[in-house]
Amino acid sequence: MTVATIDANLLISEIYHTESRRVFATLVRLLGDFDLAEDALQDAFAAAVTQWPRDGVPDNPRAWLVSTGRFKSIDGIRKRARFDASLAMLARDLDERMEDEYDFDEDDGIGDDRLKLIFTCCNPALSPEARVALTLREVCGLTTEEIARAFLVSPSTLAQRIVRAKNKIKEAGIPYQVPSPSELGERLDTVLQVIYLVFSEGYFASSGASVIRADLTGEAIRLTRLLRQLLPEPEVSGLLALMLLHESRRDARTDAAGNLVLLDDQDRSRWDRHLIEEGNALVEESLRSQRFGSYSVQAAISAVHATSPSPAATDWVEIVALYDVLLVLTPSPVVELNRAVAVAMRDDPASGLVLIDRIFDRGDLLEYPLAWSTHAELLRRSGEPERALSSYRKALDLSQQEPARRFLEEKIDDLRKTVAA
Repeated sequence: MTVATIDANLLISEIYHTESRRVFATLVRLLGDFDLAEDALQDAFAAAVTQWPRDGVPDNPRAWLVSTGRFKSIDGIRKRARFDASLAMLARDLDERMEDEYDFDEDDGIGDDRLKLIFTCCNPALSPEARVALTLREVCGLTTEEIARAFLVSPSTLAQRIVRAKNKIKEAGIPYQVPSPSELGERLDTVLQVIYLVFSEGYFASSGASVIRADLTGEAIRLTRLLRQLLPEPEVSGLLALMLLHESRRDARTDAAGNLVLLDDQDRSRWDRHLIEEGNALVEESLRSQRFGSYSVQAAISAVHATSPSPAATDWVEIVALYDVLLVLTPSPVVELNRAVAVAMRDDPASGLVLIDRIFDRGDLLEYPLAWSTHAELLRRSGEPERALSSYRKALDLSQQEPARRFLEEKIDDLRKTVAA
C-alpha cells in the first residue's frame, strides 16, 4: 500500500466521520427516500475507497459523494426495474426530479438539507419515541444498537420503531422541507423538545449504571449548534445555553467511583468556565431579543447557579422570580417542584415542604423519584427524620439508576442511625 493510498483512506475515514450525515441529508432530498439515501451513501463511500487512492481526491469531496451516490442509486434502480415493473416508475420519477446541475459552491444547499431533515424526523405526526429514534439515527448517525442501549430497549424494537416512522413519512406524504413561517413556531417547539429529551436522558440517565451518558449530551449539543447555525432563533440559543451550562458541571457531578454528587457539594473549581462563558453570552442574547421562551428562562436560572461562587452566595430571590416566569410560560408539576426547592433555599425548608405536599395532594409526581428524594431532604432539614426516612424509601423504590440508588441507600442508612439514637 502506497503512502498516497494510506493518505486517501485516512481522508475518506475523516470525511465519513465529519460529513456523512450532511451528504445523507442531501441524498434524502434528491432520492426522496431514507433507505435509498442510506444505500447511496454507502455506495458512494465504497466507490471513494476504490477510486480516490487511484485517481486522486476530488476538489470537492462532498459534491463528488453526493453525485456518485445519486447516480449509483438511479443506475441500480434501472437495473432492478428489468425484473420488477414497479421500479421502472420509480426510476422515471427520479430522472424527472433530478436537477441537471447542482451548485455546491456557496454552502451548497447542504446546510438547508440538514435543516429539512431535522424537521422531517421531528414531524408532530410521528410519535415522540419515533421522533427521538429517527433523529438520532438519521441526523446524528448513531447506530441502532447505540440508541437502543441509551433508551433501554432491544435493538429489534428500536429498529421496528424506525421502520414504522419511515413508513409513516412515506405513507402520510410528510414533506421534506422547512415549515412555512406560519408553522415554524409550533414545529420548532417539537424539534427543541426532541433535542432536549435526548440531552436530559444523557444528563441524568433514567436507569442504568451511570449518572451521565456523555455521548447523548454531546449529540444533543452538536445538533443544537447545527440548528442554531441554520436557524438562529432566540429559543434555539436559549436551549443551547441551557445545555452548555448544565454540561459545564459534568465533571463535578460524580466522584471517582461514579457516585452522585449534589450541586451544593460539587467542587466548583471543576466546572468548565469556557462553557459557562459561552452559555451566559447566549442567555443574554436570547433575553435581549424579547422573544425568548421557557428554555431561555431555564438557562437564566442555570446561569445564576453557574456564576455563584458558593451555594451560600446563590441569589435564590432571583431564582424564585425566574421560576415564577417559567410557571407562566410552561406550567408543570416539575417546574413547581423546582420552584419549591428554590423557595426552601430562599426562606426555609418548611416553606418548600408545603409546596411539595400540595403537588402530592393533587396526585402529581407520585411516581417521580426525584420528587420524593427532594421531599425527604427538606424533611431531614426540618428535623423530621422519621418522615424523611419514609420519603427516601419511596424514592429508592422508584429509582432505576444505580448511582442514584447508592446515594439514596446511604441517606437511608444515615437516617436510620439518627432515628435509632
